[in-house]
Amino acid sequence: MSQKIGIVGVGRMGANMARRLKEVGHTVTAVFDVRSQSAVDLARELGCEAAPTLARVTALAEVIITVVTDDAAMRNIYTNKADNLLKGAAGKTFINCATITPKVHIEVEKLAKKAKARSLEACMASSINQARQGTLYLMIGGDRATFDRAQPLLAQLSDGGKLLRYVGKSGQAANVKALVNMVMNINTAGLAEGLGLGAALGLDLKMLMEIFSQTGANSRVLVTDGEDMVNRDHSCFFSAAHAAKDSGIALSVAKDQKVDLPLAKAAYQQYSKMVKAGLGELDKSGIAELTFKGRFRRGKK
Repeated sequence: MSQKIGIVGVGRMGANMARRLKEVGHTVTAVFDVRSQSAVDLARELGCEAAPTLARVTALAEVIITVVTDDAAMRNIYTNKADNLLKGAAGKTFINCATITPKVHIEVEKLAKKAKARSLEACMASSINQARQGTLYLMIGGDRATFDRAQPLLAQLSDGGKLLRYVGKSGQAANVKALVNMVMNINTAGLAEGLGLGAALGLDLKMLMEIFSQTGANSRVLVTDGEDMVNRDHSCFFSAAHAAKDSGIALSVAKDQKVDLPLAKAAYQQYSKMVKAGLGELDKSGIAELTFKGRFRRGKK
């Protein structure tokens, strides 16, 4: 059944989710972004309204999907006294796709319930191309009945539901997402060091990657990032700045549980170094710029 959809946060992920949902028959009624021109451009493309306020998005939609940057942005779109999504929100469903700390997802669920609305966290473990193709891997947290209600819509973003996983109550999907990105970031940093040392030894890196792929050194990031590290092609699909943020989320969760994660700390420090050096908008594969000899000079490639 077609639904009226609003999208808040129309960067590369949010915009491609909007395109996908329109393509499969939903009515995208409104888009909103703090960068107003991004919303105007997408609204023109999709034939919908570039909403001037968050409350207007809620008024025009039955389901509102949010894709914002961090905890502060998430709290703002739900609690800003001047304008927020919960004004007139009774009966609406909010699906929050940002990678943020679990506690903020729990806060938002409580706020939505108070406004007589529903909310889910829909944590994404995929990238821009998957958003456009409707093949996102989605991990869902929140009320089970709300998930069941939203499942047909979520299935259209996740390969017919094949890549859709209900994790549990609010906060649990965000915990899993934190672990996914933590391990991914550690693997990426490890691959960069292996290839960087291999280059310093004068090894054929194509040969080295082929051997990695057939041994215990294999990983998903070898497929997605290996050639980019060698070729210095760091076109951004998942930025170093986001990698730093997400590793930081995992470390905050670990601190709450009194668990020490030295590898996660090391990966966080490397990605934070990239951000401080002005390399935060490179893809996470850009961490190789720190490990290959002769590449990193005062924050420049």
